[in-house]
Amino acid sequence: MRSTGDRIRHTICFELFGLALATPLGTLVFDHSPTDIGAIAVGSSLIATGWNFVYNLGFDKLMMRLRGTTRKTVSLRILHAFLFEGGLLLVLLPLISAYLGITLWEALMMDLAFAGFYLVYAFVFNWAYDVVFPIPDEAVQATR
Repeated sequence: MRSTGDRIRHTICFELFGLALATPLGTLVFDHSPTDIGAIAVGSSLIATGWNFVYNLGFDKLMMRLRGTTRKTVSLRILHAFLFEGGLLLVLLPLISAYLGITLWEALMMDLAFAGFYLVYAFVFNWAYDVVFPIPDEAVQATR
């Protein structure tokens, strides 16, 4: 399993790269000011950062218990990404609606657009992260 320091690096990198991509894209796509989109992106990022750490730790512990490893197949990576985004969607929807003064439906459409972006982003980022920073025990086994 990953160390706490590695999980912190993962979470910070995930959120910083995500903000750098999502904020300008969101400003272009939605009819809201860059300040509003930026506030939504940063607020969502702060919530997602905590969720990311807790969710990935729990997911890895469950994988260790059920499978004896934290290595993910493609199908497990897809499940991992969908469950992460689904949990985040439930928390963010009412917050976006209240902050922007929009209906829950409009907030849902905006949140789904961001979730779609982050779904693809999470899949690609996590796969790349595992390649760049392999889990130590599995990296040693891979060289044998």
